[in-house]
Amino acid sequence: MSYLTVARDAEAEIEVKRSRFLCTLRRVDDEAAARAVVESLRRQHWDARHHCSAFRLHPDVERSSDDGEPAGTAGAPMLEVLRGHSGSGVSDVVAVVTRWFGGTLLGAGGLVRAYGDAVREALAEAGTLRRSLVREHLLDLDHAAAGRVESDLRARGIAVLDAQHGALVTLRLGVPPEQEGRLAALVAELTSGAAETRVAGERWVDSLDA
Repeated sequence: MSYLTVARDAEAEIEVKRSRFLCTLRRVDDEAAARAVVESLRRQHWDARHHCSAFRLHPDVERSSDDGEPAGTAGAPMLEVLRGHSGSGVSDVVAVVTRWFGGTLLGAGGLVRAYGDAVREALAEAGTLRRSLVREHLLDLDHAAAGRVESDLRARGIAVLDAQHGALVTLRLGVPPEQEGRLAALVAELTSGAAETRVAGERWVDSLDA
């Protein structure tokens, strides 16, 4: 199980007929955090006329706001850009487009293009990460074997999340749930059947999207 999110916070500004559109992207974990970003930017850019927003949270929360622009001309096109980015969309992200009016009305079509383009520019700056659900396994090894086994596991694509050194070396490994059988077979091979992993929980981990 995996999905895309933004790799970093980002900003991008475009100008259309002297109106300025500043898109701010922030990674967020929940709806309260997304709304806090909107309010923070509203205070920071108090002189702007509109602070339109859209956010998506994994797995299925979506919200958008036109903030005084004609209905459907700001928040909805911003949300569509988030949905369509990189083919599968990005989640755990809020986009806020702050607009300073330039004196010329843009019309509905012009607004839709401007708000969407501002978000596209910011997404290009932000890049993407893939968030994947992994199951954590602990593997206890003696010190003599730990270095070799860790190196071999990494070489075969197993994520070694950390290592704790005590009387034994405990490796914390992360694998997608569907690869647990492969992990068990690798550990049996590399330790000649002398060690087995034990499940320690689950977590989401980030990796650069290919």
